[in-house]
Parts: sequence; C-alpha cells; structure tokens
Amino acid sequence: MQLLISVEITNTWDKAFHAKTRQADEEFQILANSWRYSSAFTNRIFFAMVDFDEGSDVFQMLNMNSAPTFINFPAKGKPKRGDTYELQVRGFSAEQIARWIADRTDVNIRVIRPPNYAGPLMLGLLLAVIGGLVYLRRSNMEFLFNKTGWAFAALCFVLAMTSGQMWNHIRGPPYAHKNPHTGHVNYIHGSSQAQFVAETHIVLLFNGGVTLGMVLLCEAATSDMDIGKRKIMCVAGTILKGRGFSSVVPPPASQVQGPGFDLWYQKKKNSAFNTEKKIMVF
Repeated sequence: MQLLISVEITNTWDKAFHAKTRQADEEFQILANSWRYSSAFTNRIFFAMVDFDEGSDVFQMLNMNSAPTFINFPAKGKPKRGDTYELQVRGFSAEQIARWIADRTDVNIRVIRPPNYAGPLMLGLLLAVIGGLVYLRRSNMEFLFNKTGWAFAALCFVLAMTSGQMWNHIRGPPYAHKNPHTGHVNYIHGSSQAQFVAETHIVLLFNGGVTLGMVLLCEAATSDMDIGKRKIMCVAGTILKGRGFSSVVPPPASQVQGPGFDLWYQKKKNSAFNTEKKIMVF
C-alpha cells in the first residue's frame, strides 16, 4: 500500500498564493476522484490531504516550509528525493501528477474531468456572431477574399503555435517561478525540457516584433508612398527585426549548451528575466 499526500496551507491574507493553492487542490481532487471511481481501483494507493490549519504538527514532522506540495509515501522505507513532486517544473495539472504517480508507483490513472460547458458555449457564441455578420453582409461577400485578413489570421495562428501555447495547454506549467529563498521571480525556465507560461508570452511578443519588422521592410521597399514615410518604415522595421531577433534567441540559447552557441553568444546576466542567458554579439 502506498499513500500520496497533498500538503496544503490555508493563507487568506495572500490572495495570489491562496488562488494557487485552490487551483492545486482542485486538480488534486480531480485526480483522486478519477482513481476512486475508476474500474481499475485497488487498495495499492490512497490519497490524503493535510491542511496547515488542522495539522501543523505534520508540517513540523516533515520539515515542510512551502505549500502546496505532493509527497509519495512508499509501502516500505522512507520517501526519497524523487517522491516529492517537482511542482515548479511540472506544474500542478492532474495529468502531470498522474504521470508522476505512474513513475513512482506503476499505477496508471486515467484522469476524468467533470464536463465544462464554457468552451462549447463560447464556440457557439463565436459561430453565432460570425453567422450574423455573414448574414448582414450577404449582398457583399468580398471580405471573404481579403488576402490581408487571411494573412493576418494565419500569422496569429503561427505565432501562437511557435511560442508554445499548445505545449502550455497540454502540460499546464506554472506562469513563473518564485525563488523561495531570494524572492526573485524567474520568467524563463532554465531547462530546454520545460517552459513557463510567461516565457511563451515573451517569445510571442518578440516573434510578433520580428514579423512586424519584416512587413515594414517589405512595404518600405515596394510601396508608392512618400520617400520620407518609406525611410521611417525602413528604420522602424530594422529596429523591430533586430531587437526582436536578438531578444528571442537568448532564452533557448541559454538552455542548450554547446560550442555552436558559444561561438556567437557570450554569457551575460540579464536582470529583466533574472536568469543567465547569452546575448548576441554584433
């Protein structure tokens, strides 16, 4: 028999921390109920929860100084280092915790989430709005053949996918990581195997800047506008492209070690992201 304990703390004065604990508790409850009502349910593993207000002595016994925390207690022996869930790296989604449980106990839990009608409702509302617009403009359907509109929609989709939004949707990582000892907040993950939500937003912003810069450069070269405006567009496009490209490359470069990156980058401490990255040398 193995026991999985979720160590949680009630902290009403810190709303941000309390919201994080509540989200972790909801995911833990979803996982526990999925196992409880599963056809493969056995007594090999049990789920339990400890709250600081009701069991502060347990926190002292386990030397816990942070919450929420997930700990696996094996059937024999004491918990090892791998029996403590890496919340800051994996995130607290039920699917991620289920994978960790499978690694530690060889028990596979199929996560079953309660039905969420918000997504279908919003999709139906969006389709209704689009249908209404098409109906109102049924006499003039030229907007469906607008190349600029389709190109903009395609660029938005590409930027969202290349920034890692789908990875976030699947893995459910935390937005950022706050060092419990120094209090510094890291927005860029130190490993190439994971990322934070804030990191995808940063990459999306810089990729968008590079794209806008390229569009301005192309327009400056082919447009029939006044020469003064074309010069302004050229300068703005060059700045956006150079700044965006030089900023979007350092995060992955800092996560991949090798002579190929060391040839073009030099290490530098970036206080904006509070992580060691490599900045391009021109």
